[in-house]
Amino acid sequence: MTAPLTAIFFDVDDTLYSTSEFAEQARRNSIRAMIEVGLKADPEYLLRELEEVVREFSSNYEYHFDKLLLRLPRRLYRGVNPAVIIAAGIAAYHDTKFRYLRPFEDAYEVLKLLSRTKLIRGIITAGLEKKQAEKLVRMRIVPYLTPQAIFISDQLGVSKPNEKLYQRACSDLNVKPSSAMYVGDNPLTDIDPPNRIGMYTVQVVRGGRHAEERGATEPDWRISNFWELVDILRDRFGIDIEQRPAEEQSSGEVHPSEGATAENGKEPGRSDRGVA
Repeated sequence: MTAPLTAIFFDVDDTLYSTSEFAEQARRNSIRAMIEVGLKADPEYLLRELEEVVREFSSNYEYHFDKLLLRLPRRLYRGVNPAVIIAAGIAAYHDTKFRYLRPFEDAYEVLKLLSRTKLIRGIITAGLEKKQAEKLVRMRIVPYLTPQAIFISDQLGVSKPNEKLYQRACSDLNVKPSSAMYVGDNPLTDIDPPNRIGMYTVQVVRGGRHAEERGATEPDWRISNFWELVDILRDRFGIDIEQRPAEEQSSGEVHPSEGATAENGKEPGRSDRGVA
């Protein structure tokens, strides 16, 4: 059994919910709404242009639809007030958030189970303050988190992949990094930085954007769903978590990182620390 664990932190995007799938659905709905109010263009063409706008100006930019219209020939919306087209896109995007922004079912159920333990349950996420907080509220997971353990980069003046973000979270909660775990999907921003300060790390691999990427260091474990995380917490850390129904049991196994061994006195599944 490994050293005691007192806190577990989670990434948000593509860890607790599928950012990639949601974003595509929301953008398609927005394009459809803009066409319905008078924009005359092929939806696939508009989607490609919108995705290019997002890449160029970042996902946190506030005027994606404005920029989209500026890129288009005016003849495509002649006779229609452009503000109406932009408003239609914005409204459809927000409607999609209201209806479809949901956490992975296993993530929601496991967070609910973890809330019955003594573990500190936190969030460390990079992004805009209100945008990231809204995601937590819409996913309805706030009741299962430790209130003072939500850390959003926009509020702290430091962002991923700077390990100071993780150090700040641990320091504010008076938790040693060596007794904290971080669960995320991106090897470069969610695994390497917490590894550098000695946290346990778990990479969620669901086939998203970062599934094939590798960072400078290895996670302690890779999992394909959150029920495997329950197995790690119970078997490796002795944390008493209510047993899930048999039909919800994962058919997969928990996968320690490739090459993780018990050499040099390290526990199996525990990757090397401080590797740049």
